[in-house]
Amino acid sequence: MSLTLKPHFNNLHHHHHANKNIILNNKYNTNTTCFSTKVGQRNIYSTNPLVITTTRKVESRIMQGGEKIIIKSSLIEPDGGALVDLVVGEGERGAKRVEAESLPKVKLTRIDLEWVHVIGEGWAGPLRGFMREDEYLQSLHFNSLRLNDGSVVNMSLPIVLAIDDETKGRIGASSNVGLVGPDGDFVAILRSIEIYKHNKEERIARTWGTTTPGLPYVEEVITPAGNWLIGGDLEVIKPIKYNDGLDNYRLSPKQLREEFDRRQADAVFAFQLRNPVHNGHALLMNDTRKRLLEMGYKNPILLLHPLGGFTKADDVPLDVRMEQHSKVLEDGVLDPETTIVAIFPSPMHYAGPTEVQWHAKARINAGANFYIVGRDPAGMGHPTEKRDLYDPDHGKKVLSMAPGLEKLNILPFRVAAYDTTENKMAFFDPTRSKDFLFISGTKMRAYARSGENPPDGFMCPSGWKVLVKYYESLQVEEKAQQPAVLST
Repeated sequence: MSLTLKPHFNNLHHHHHANKNIILNNKYNTNTTCFSTKVGQRNIYSTNPLVITTTRKVESRIMQGGEKIIIKSSLIEPDGGALVDLVVGEGERGAKRVEAESLPKVKLTRIDLEWVHVIGEGWAGPLRGFMREDEYLQSLHFNSLRLNDGSVVNMSLPIVLAIDDETKGRIGASSNVGLVGPDGDFVAILRSIEIYKHNKEERIARTWGTTTPGLPYVEEVITPAGNWLIGGDLEVIKPIKYNDGLDNYRLSPKQLREEFDRRQADAVFAFQLRNPVHNGHALLMNDTRKRLLEMGYKNPILLLHPLGGFTKADDVPLDVRMEQHSKVLEDGVLDPETTIVAIFPSPMHYAGPTEVQWHAKARINAGANFYIVGRDPAGMGHPTEKRDLYDPDHGKKVLSMAPGLEKLNILPFRVAAYDTTENKMAFFDPTRSKDFLFISGTKMRAYARSGENPPDGFMCPSGWKVLVKYYESLQVEEKAQQPAVLST
């Protein structure tokens, strides 16, 4: 496999590696612990038995309540130079909740809450709240934000909070508002607010490149949203929890960086996914680690990072995916000692090359200095035509040129398919294309729905059983919902 690396030359922390013929003088910038029975009992965050190597450290600063907390990282600096953590300390939470109760209230949807989670933990840093109009326009038109020092960070998706006319009227002249979660509990305070017009058509056209009907995020979030956007500085009253048995997988950027340091990682390669892991994915991830070792890294760690926010209705649900990922590690398809599985809390837009920049940027803040990108990242089929919505090669091309992502090394991967001569997943060889079988997500779902097994070697058996069980449960639900037919 030939990995195409992007050499970046910048004035941030750099780390030299021995094999300079492969990387040409490359410089790199730098509550609960029990597992859900749904996902399995094996702790995948076990101690790394590999040889510990000595690496230079970069000190990243977290601003929390005015106090600077030092987080060590050997890899890459977060955007803006400091991790953002907007969750207030335990000692302040009572007073903040009382204050929130006294303020005009903004009711959050489930997806709004996911964005509070994203902002509050620093995935979108240096953003410190829902976007005000200047930030929104920069994101919408430039896919980036210019900081006070003149530097540019990537920000390809607007992260905004919509309100309706009635809520805007209730807020009046107040400078601050309290944010109320879907369950009625106070979640956060939004300070020094700015309210501005929500031009939905412009937002949709510039984010997706089309206003065609049937875009999942648009129909779920934007179309029913209010005609105003409210921005401001966020104070999160307590850590966001979903109480779904998976909260222990939702590691923040701070927690991930601590884990990378604990394992003495000298490289972290992130893999974003919203689908079950098949052996083609595993081939890619294992091969990537092999190549990084050949480049001179001593202990590269894989961040297997499934998206955990909103996904479209026909995607496999998060709890099923996490159980399937757990089986992949239990079966040894991926090595638990060199893999961290965690949930990325962001909602999914299906906005192709625009969104893949967000996925890559967020992993910089988590400490990843390599990002794997494949065919049609963050894409989907066109809602009304029989074609892909985006050119499948544009995502990796855009990432190689995107403003603010220069310090991240992009790893495009070759396509994997089922090799019928070897009865296993392998990298596609165009010189013998007839020997390869491409099993699409649609085909995989059809196999699982029918109870038919895919070819041997496509997916680990225990992982496949998880999917079959899920689709069997769907069929039972569908039959139960069908109206009874009375015979005459």
